[in-house]
Amino acid sequence: MGGDHGPRVTLAACRQFLDNHPDARLLLVGQPEALGAFAHERATVVAASEVVGMDDTVEVALRKKKDSSMRVAIQQVKDGAAAAALSAGNTGALMAIARYLLKTLDGIDRPAIATQMPNDKGRATTVLDLGANVDCSAEHLLQFAVMGSALVSVLQEGSPAAVGLLNIGEEVIKGNEVIKKAGELLRTAANSGDLNFYGNVEGNDIFKGTVDIVVCDGFVGNVALKASEGVASMVVGGLKQEFKRNIFTKLAAIIAYPVLSALMKRMDYRRYNGAALLGLRGLVFKSHGSADALAFEQALNRAYDAARNNLLDRVRSRIAHAAPLLAAAESAPAVSS
Repeated sequence: MGGDHGPRVTLAACRQFLDNHPDARLLLVGQPEALGAFAHERATVVAASEVVGMDDTVEVALRKKKDSSMRVAIQQVKDGAAAAALSAGNTGALMAIARYLLKTLDGIDRPAIATQMPNDKGRATTVLDLGANVDCSAEHLLQFAVMGSALVSVLQEGSPAAVGLLNIGEEVIKGNEVIKKAGELLRTAANSGDLNFYGNVEGNDIFKGTVDIVVCDGFVGNVALKASEGVASMVVGGLKQEFKRNIFTKLAAIIAYPVLSALMKRMDYRRYNGAALLGLRGLVFKSHGSADALAFEQALNRAYDAARNNLLDRVRSRIAHAAPLLAAAESAPAVSS
């Protein structure tokens, strides 16, 4: 029911997803009058009388709309009726409801939003947090790194994922006190075998593919995400306009079409839609509110892959392994300078 387009887009994506995944089932949560026309043998409508609006406050969503589609969907995960929940609705409300119903995993103070951004190596860089936590401590950044490593272990095989700490420079002495302390904790984690810590990275390293995971606070991460989407949209739109300009550019476009087509596909942020809310006792994914059917289907794919590859168990395992380190970081005395 959520997002800018509602069932008109989400239902089309659901049908395509079911066609592509013959072993998957979907619970379509929302108002029956809006979803009743959807018929598929592997889809079931779960009624919810209310909808969380994009402008609803967290308090309204959490305390006053107790039969919202968002809340009922997450309840399906809590009850074991669904392996994962996906919403394109209000991000703040989704995080608050998910945290209230599912609770956080032992050793995790705050859930984080993680998603992928395309990089120059033809792969993607996982970045977290993307807006759930504006103010983060060094300990929170360490927790994000542990959870991000578990997520990437599901997304890609091979050597342990390299973690980078987003900073204003690569040097250890740079950054504010929180970043410096986070660097110390991450280096300790690397020495104990809990993480593959690369070191400090800068913003352009996200798109270079210098590391597999970039850790930052939610304010910085959200700005980076929105900026990357804007640049990608501008570049793709500019290429399309250039193709239409005159006969010479059209001929050049025909010759260069395979390369340009691959470039536009790689920069299409719709292919990377679907952010994981990590640190909860259940799988919850967030789709971009402006997602079209292609983008929403990609978010469904991510939720499906996470469930199929036991992401929740992997996150639990990583956290359990790093528990002594996380506990030590939490209990360390604060030092002012």
